[in-house]
Amino acid sequence: MKTLKVDNLSDAQIEQLIKRAESSGLTSSQLEAMAREQGLSPIEANKLRQRMMGLQKTVNTGTAGTGGNESREFGQNSSDYLFDSIRKADPYYDLTPFQKKIFGYKLFHNRNLDFTPSLNLPTPQGYIVGGGDQLLIDVYGSSQQSFDAMVSSEGNILIPNVGSIQVGGASIEATTARLKTSLGRIYSGLLGPNPSTFLQVRLGNIRSIKVSMVGELSRPGTYTLPSFASVFNGLFAAGGPNENGSFRNIQVYRDSRLVTTVDIYEFLSKGDSKANITLQDNDVVIIPPVQARVEIIGPVRREGFFEVKPEETLSDLYIYTGGFTSEAYKDRLTVRRIENNERRVIDVAQPDFKNFNPKDGDEILIGEALDRYINRVQITGAVQRPGEYALENGVSVKVLIEKAQGLKPEAFVNRATLYRTSDDLTLAATTLDLKGILDGTSQDVLLKNEDLLFIPSKYDIQEETYVKISGEVNTPGTYPFATAMTVGDLILQCGGLLQSASNSYIEIARRVRDASSGKLAELITISIDPNLQLSEEERIQPLMPFDHVFIRKSPGFERELLMSVQGEVNYPGEFAISSANERISDVVKRAGGLNQFAYPKGASLVRRTVYYKELTPDQIKEKTMRDIREKVDPEKKEQINQAELILFERLDGKITSIEEQRLIEEQKRILQGFDSNNKLDTLSRDTLYNEVRFKQQDIIGINLEEILKNPGTGEDLILQEGDILRIPKELQTVRMVGEVLLPTTARYTGNSKFRSYISKAGGFTEEARKSKSYVIYANGDAKRTKSLLMFKFYPRLEPGAEIVVPKKPERERLTTAAWLGIASSLATLGILVQSLINNNSN
Repeated sequence: MKTLKVDNLSDAQIEQLIKRAESSGLTSSQLEAMAREQGLSPIEANKLRQRMMGLQKTVNTGTAGTGGNESREFGQNSSDYLFDSIRKADPYYDLTPFQKKIFGYKLFHNRNLDFTPSLNLPTPQGYIVGGGDQLLIDVYGSSQQSFDAMVSSEGNILIPNVGSIQVGGASIEATTARLKTSLGRIYSGLLGPNPSTFLQVRLGNIRSIKVSMVGELSRPGTYTLPSFASVFNGLFAAGGPNENGSFRNIQVYRDSRLVTTVDIYEFLSKGDSKANITLQDNDVVIIPPVQARVEIIGPVRREGFFEVKPEETLSDLYIYTGGFTSEAYKDRLTVRRIENNERRVIDVAQPDFKNFNPKDGDEILIGEALDRYINRVQITGAVQRPGEYALENGVSVKVLIEKAQGLKPEAFVNRATLYRTSDDLTLAATTLDLKGILDGTSQDVLLKNEDLLFIPSKYDIQEETYVKISGEVNTPGTYPFATAMTVGDLILQCGGLLQSASNSYIEIARRVRDASSGKLAELITISIDPNLQLSEEERIQPLMPFDHVFIRKSPGFERELLMSVQGEVNYPGEFAISSANERISDVVKRAGGLNQFAYPKGASLVRRTVYYKELTPDQIKEKTMRDIREKVDPEKKEQINQAELILFERLDGKITSIEEQRLIEEQKRILQGFDSNNKLDTLSRDTLYNEVRFKQQDIIGINLEEILKNPGTGEDLILQEGDILRIPKELQTVRMVGEVLLPTTARYTGNSKFRSYISKAGGFTEEARKSKSYVIYANGDAKRTKSLLMFKFYPRLEPGAEIVVPKKPERERLTTAAWLGIASSLATLGILVQSLINNNSN
């Protein structure tokens, strides 16, 4: 376990590890503890826990979507069911790590790719006709006729009144010429310099071909493919080359002759598919064993195993790797090679890349740029601008503090610590009289490379009391209390005030020690200097333990609100809303007005709803912590000092705690969801209804022409944040959808009415609900059909409109039992009426 690297384990291997633990009755915590006992390092154990948590999270998410009524957690014998969702999500889940590293291997094992030949294509003029093809022959013009001919096994078709015509082995273009000559004897308009009759030949059902896929393939054999199939289609059907197969020397034989050689690398790196020819019946595709394969290890865009040709050099090979990354050491690389039954190392300098030929079995090692600094000093703690600074001549402790713009008010100046990296890379600490250095009573200390100056805060050495701050500050929350601490000190510690904050009205809520008077809190109102300089009012009102400071929002402050204008204006893009009553006409004017291609009738306004989701402050904070942790990760930085390591461990612990808490909450929510699902009403469980009900944006129809003519009226809406004003180009079509015979799009003509466009769509279907037909205009507005007595008044049409014809509601037919029930009720009613009549007559 000491040498185990969790990053080298696939999801399938992690799954097997979890299944083993389940069979032994171990929980995830017990499995992690056992791994540590067997020598797994803490960092690798943490990675193992994260991988298992990630798989569990994926599994629970997939389980929740099934709507089951029982929990499925780690430790239960249900792994085969739970991990199905992971297998479906990862297209390469079943591949071994070696297979994943072979360049090109994933191409034929990606479940999201489909190399099935498309049959919905125009008939290729170069297609070779063969036995089994169906030819559809259309004669049109002065004469009209259609023929449906099947090509016989001898390559002939039979045309009535013409006879047998030989087309087998000819292209569609040649077949058309032959048919034109033969049919010209009965359709004279087909021939001559000015024909009045024309001929078109199309393919109906195409024939199938048999292709032999042999050699180093995952599933060699003879395959039946459509006659449109190419070499890639055949390879995909056979599962592609196996681990020993060549990706660069795929041979296609036809009538015992080599017709082409396919290099998959050319397709993957350059998109070149010229050699991907169409296969013919009885073709043989041979995948020979790979002749030379090398492995590239190091900072390149694409690591792995690459097949090389004898004449290729390192420069050619790097085309397939995607080139060096920014962290690569590009001046030299190392090649490990086996020659004469011995291993040797070859150094290749950059000028020799274009002349060096890799050989089979080579391991090409690319180094990384040195992760070290030659002129860096750092300062951290209670200074205004902690961070890294360049080590220049004569930089001392005092000069470094000046570069960091001085100390914070809460800085502990009695002493500071200077951490220095010795020549043997051990860490040494030196205690400094910071106060003496700053006032000149102690000697200043010159800094060396990689020195870290740490200046503590008074809060670090105080009793664990606290104060709270909320409102318009960068980081509201709970902070340690310090003696004689003022509101300004607390504001500095929480990252300062927001631009929206009011510095003239700050409220302090202080606990009351004697509650016998019935008073719950003492309220104090103060103001501070905008530049956070200590004022007399602030000085005489220091904070006390457990105080709660409220920073109010400045009256009248509003952050910038953005909207955007898209489409046919002179200056499209984002615009800041300048005033609370800015309208559509104002922003169109700011955008330079409409250009000559604009169609104002089709303009629409997209506006956010109350269900629009934005990142929460907690999500933004978590993202920030992840970014910082990434920068000080010891796995990615060879040179790291003690302060950075402590920072990494602290951030890693916080992020891990957040992830664990999130996982616990999701599991609880899943368990609670099974019980609460039954209590939800029908509308709550209707996902289609909820998509409409809780959609994040709405389209508002506007009349831009009226707005621009009469700005400031009711049509001219007041803008809101996130609004999108869309102004399309001039539209020239009308679309018909719904219950029409041929849903289509027609050219808009100003004199055509509703019925005319319905006619262009073939008319109404039998299920059409004509009286409920409506029109959706380009700007999003809609108008319905109105009825008066027997007359229907259809909406007018405009360019870009869409006619929607709804379907009649389905009516349930009465069953035999229902008819019998009605008959029985009528009979009972008849008897009752007869009885009443008889009683009255008596």
